[in-house]
Amino acid sequence: MYDRLRTELSQLKPKTPSEPPFEFSGGDLCLDFADTVNERTTDHPVDLLSSYARLLQWGEEAGAITTKTAERLRHLAQQSEPEARTALRKAVQLRDALYDLFAALSLGDAVPGEALATVNTTVRQASQHAEIVQNQGTFRWQWINPESNLDAVLWPVSRAASDLLSSQELIYVRQCAADDCAWLFVDKTKNHRRRWCDMKICGNRDKARRYYHKKKAG
Repeated sequence: MYDRLRTELSQLKPKTPSEPPFEFSGGDLCLDFADTVNERTTDHPVDLLSSYARLLQWGEEAGAITTKTAERLRHLAQQSEPEARTALRKAVQLRDALYDLFAALSLGDAVPGEALATVNTTVRQASQHAEIVQNQGTFRWQWINPESNLDAVLWPVSRAASDLLSSQELIYVRQCAADDCAWLFVDKTKNHRRRWCDMKICGNRDKARRYYHKKKAG
């Protein structure tokens, strides 16, 4: 009976909170990558890329790398921890550069030269690992040996960034209107009046806030 009681009590203990899940509301791979910081504009931002393992998790969930590639990179990172830390730093630098670049464009501000230079560096590096292959009369891009390069997650992200920067959709890049969010997204709505990264989260929160102040004022 004591063992059963101890088991029941252990189940009542609060679980250690897990890291926040990734969300993909940006409408573009590079913007989803830029949005891997929660509450970026507050005094307590939360970096979702807290480790190289989390970077691989994001890449797998975003479809930037395959499950097989992610598994091999996890094994490679365990064998080369200093290189994995370097790869994570490069990922964070690219992530922040993408955010600064597209945030400025969404607001009509001057493009930050340092951010653009960082993106260009990654684009050039990624291009060294890409080739065009033919399959049944069609052609497509293919990455060369991504499972052996710890930076492989960044390759499709940089390609997506270069595609978005040179596309007609660039003028529809927006920032979430929530003061404590400011995530980026491509507004693909018919009237291009989308304000929130996610209406169910930031939109409803803003509605509740405005309702509260209206009620209080009344």
